[in-house]
Formats: sequence, structure tokens, C-alpha cells
Amino acid sequence: MLTRKQHELVCFINDRLEETGVSPSFEEMKEALDLKSKSGVHRLISALEERHFIRRLPNRARALEVLRMPERPERKAAPAAAASVPAPAARGNVRPAPQPANDVVEIPLHGRIAAGVPIEAFEGSSMLAVPAALLGSGEHYALEVSGDSMVEAGILDGDYALIRRTETARDGEIVVALIEESEATLKYFRREGAMIRLDPANRAYEPQRYTPDIVRVQGKLSGILRRYD
Repeated sequence: MLTRKQHELVCFINDRLEETGVSPSFEEMKEALDLKSKSGVHRLISALEERHFIRRLPNRARALEVLRMPERPERKAAPAAAASVPAPAARGNVRPAPQPANDVVEIPLHGRIAAGVPIEAFEGSSMLAVPAALLGSGEHYALEVSGDSMVEAGILDGDYALIRRTETARDGEIVVALIEESEATLKYFRREGAMIRLDPANRAYEPQRYTPDIVRVQGKLSGILRRYD
């Protein structure tokens, strides 16, 4: 599921390729989406690459290829069961939560980690039944994972990430980070000099570096729920 801006960008790139056969420039993409800076374009393109909607063609400047176009999201049937796995952005419909089992608690299910808006915007959206053994102390919420940027940490597309609310993190912890109050992402948190580095767990993607003033930690990963369909 794509955010509104991600959807707008892939459509803009596709239209320009069909019209001229040449990818639009970063400046043209920034103006078309009414973004404040080109860094926002870079984040959107990286997110679209992670979700396999576009790819950059090697050894060619301004070369982007649209791999697939987004479709209208469809609500899927509720999974029959959920199994636990050790812990290692478009806003859309949230998949039905796994069915409750014995010794479970319900926590808020706020949407997909690629939703592209602050986590607070999802308050009260739905509830997820979670085995109590997966949660420690503190307040928790859940997010549905989108994309493959954390696959080498055992976090797959469609998993439910169980997040403990916190505004602080230590190096090496997997966090929900909100960038410029607009885009949420699940990444390894690290400090690199005066910068914050958000590392994917997929060698196909590059780390993301930001100044501390535009990154806000919204929680740390406590566990993962996975559906087996």
C-alpha cells in the first residue's frame, strides 16, 4: 500500500515516461508533488524501490523504470491463526487481525508501517489480539509491515510489528522512526557522529542519514506476528 505522495509520484513518473520516454528530473518531481526539498523526492523514490514499484537503471542518469502501477487496495479475509517469531510508505485498509487465542491481550493496530503519516493519526483504528508472552512491560501498539527492507532481520512484508512506545533508543535497536513529521519507517537505529543513521536489513538498500532534529523515535520493536495463509 502506498502513501498519497508515493502514489502521485509513481503516476507522474509513468505518465512522463509514456509521453516522452525520459524520466522526469528530481526538480520536476519536487514541483509536481509540491515538496519543499529534493530530499523528500529521494525518500519517496527509495520507498517505491523497496516496494518494487520502480527501479533505477544502472549507469544512466535520471533513468527510472516503472515496474508496476498501484491498484485499489482490497480488504483480505481474517487469518485463521497467528504464529509468533522471535524479534530480530500509502495509507490504506488494515488487514483483519489474527483471531484471539488463550492468554492474549488486545493492542491498537494503527496501520501499515509505510503509511507515511504520524503514528498518532491511527489512534483507535483497530485492535490486534496478541499473545501476552510477546509483550513486556509498557504500552504497545502494532503496525503491519510493508516492503522488504528488513528481511535479513526476519521481518517480512505482511508481518505485524509489535512496538513498545518510547521516544528514546540505543544503537542497534529496531525502531519506528518518524522523519520530518511525515514518513514513518522501521529500521535499525544508530548514531553516526552528529547524524542519525537508519539502517535497513537488506543489502539491496542503502542506509538513510538525517540530522537529529528531523528524526523522532516513536517506539522500539518488541516482537513479530506472522500469518500463514
